[in-house]
Amino acid sequence: MASLTDEETEKLKEKVHSAAKHGMAISIFAVLWNMDKAVVKEIISHVTEYDGQKTTPLVVAAMGGATKVVQVLLSNFEVDMEQRCTVRFDGYVIQEATALWCAAGAGHLDIVKLLVQNGACVNSKTATDSTPLRAACFDGHLEIVKYLIEQGADLTIPNKYNNTCLMISCYKGHTEVVRHLLEKGADPDLKAHCGATSIHFAAECGRLDVVRELVHFGASMLANDLGMTPLMVAAECGREKIVNFFLQQRQCTKLSRIEALELLGASFANDKETYNLNKTFKYMMEAMNLRMKADNSGNGEPQGIVPKPSFGPIAAYGNHRECQNIEELAAIRLNRDALHMEALTVRERILGSKNPEIPHPVIFRGAVFADNGRFDRCIALWMHAMVLRQVNGRSINKDLLRFSQVFSQMVTIGVQLDFVDVESVIKHGLEELQIFLHTGSTGQNECKFRSSELYQTNILSMIYLITIALRVVQGPEQTETLYKLIYQFIKIKPCLKNGYSPLHIILDPGICVDDFHVNSVVIFPDKRTASAFISCGADVDALDYSRNTPLHVITNAKLSADQEAVRLDVIKLLLEQGAHSDIVNVKRETPYTLATSASRHTLKMYGNVTLRCLAARCIKRHKIDYKDNIPHCLEEFVEWH
Repeated sequence: MASLTDEETEKLKEKVHSAAKHGMAISIFAVLWNMDKAVVKEIISHVTEYDGQKTTPLVVAAMGGATKVVQVLLSNFEVDMEQRCTVRFDGYVIQEATALWCAAGAGHLDIVKLLVQNGACVNSKTATDSTPLRAACFDGHLEIVKYLIEQGADLTIPNKYNNTCLMISCYKGHTEVVRHLLEKGADPDLKAHCGATSIHFAAECGRLDVVRELVHFGASMLANDLGMTPLMVAAECGREKIVNFFLQQRQCTKLSRIEALELLGASFANDKETYNLNKTFKYMMEAMNLRMKADNSGNGEPQGIVPKPSFGPIAAYGNHRECQNIEELAAIRLNRDALHMEALTVRERILGSKNPEIPHPVIFRGAVFADNGRFDRCIALWMHAMVLRQVNGRSINKDLLRFSQVFSQMVTIGVQLDFVDVESVIKHGLEELQIFLHTGSTGQNECKFRSSELYQTNILSMIYLITIALRVVQGPEQTETLYKLIYQFIKIKPCLKNGYSPLHIILDPGICVDDFHVNSVVIFPDKRTASAFISCGADVDALDYSRNTPLHVITNAKLSADQEAVRLDVIKLLLEQGAHSDIVNVKRETPYTLATSASRHTLKMYGNVTLRCLAARCIKRHKIDYKDNIPHCLEEFVEWH
């Protein structure tokens, strides 16, 4: 056969991949049969990109269930069965997946058998250490699970999070797969990186049948890294049937029963999906009755009442004091607010302030208060949740934005917003940015990217908060406090991915401001905020990565007619503070060349082109060699021009 041109080869690659995708085995055979082996190898090894996937003909056929295509490739063309591809399964992007992994995950038993019988590795792993057996377990393909285990698949291999095949089967609720894995010796007490065992995952997701199987096979009630047993996990998630099942187990102590019932009751008080105050009272009363009940079983458990441990009132919960007996609990039965606070207090006492789940219902209850115009209670609760997150080393990214939204709502509808509340949030935001600067630049690339995204969002949230603070600040003392905070913010030198400084940001109407109340208060360009930033040391000649200054941004901004006055005021402000109107960007444009006719008049009137500027222009225009021939402090100045 005559040799093929590169263009012809590329077309054949596309043709064979398309045929494999659509199950056209005869077409593939006809195209490849009489072709040079080297060309065949190149074609069937070629990775085609489409729909966010990168697949070879074998892998795309295995994914799609094209059994005859797989058979043709295996029988006639010596295809490499361990080809690694990037595929999409159940919304997840899987890297370095083999054909066997894809067939197992998609539930194609006949293809799985074909591949294994031809020598495919049953324990091959993806980039996250997922095996074909794990792929089959994920979607509950029992027959494939059985076959792979028969062929030597190792059911103990965990993925990169230390999650086993048994864990994922429990999490997904595939009872028959769970039973088979346990029968084949899967260890139910192995722990994931978070310390959770298989029964934790089943309890969290409400898989009662799976929980029964695990208990039948001797699963232990171990605590995870947060000190939570499967019983406590079920209670915290509001899984009533599983809690009741655990409570019937002989090894469940009286104290465990009490706290599980209290936590179960609390779970129904501050969750949007399962909200039910009747259940809250019911389970808390059951727990209280159990606390007050004498135990004469002689099995070593506490005798008589079990008093609640000392737990001081929390200001954010209205200094609510947890009920100590049946009478006190009965007295708040019809007091909705008291029951809500009782539930929050119970959760924090039992789970501990370090538990990452504590803030969620606190935030929910705060949002309900905000919806009912009780902004003081909302702020107190959200502040408590934010502090808990930050103290425990977790991001407050969403908290900063959430406060921006509620503060903006208050300003918009005319509800009094105290500066001290905004001040407190800004201080926590500054701490968050400092934490990023010290820790966010280390670690894996993926972590750095995620941290960078959070950093960008936090910068915008901080500017929102500062802009709001400028609306509510009163008197010289508060103004001085705010300006000190702005100075600290500028000192951090925050910038967006395009190099925008805070001053660039607040002068660009193209910056997308959060549309949940915030954009009714924070409107760019903003002269007041710009003036405050400049007063606190913002560099009026700061350059973004395209060498645009804030003056470039405001002169080139697309503004409505009623914002033109703001443009002129800002231009005047920048020039009066020493901004240069002749700095060139990467396109050799100056603010003057970008300006409208009205803006040019203002630039001429207030511009401060000096003899030094004219000299720098002359050096650049005539390409005079100035490096190391003038003081280094002037080299950057010349570069501006």
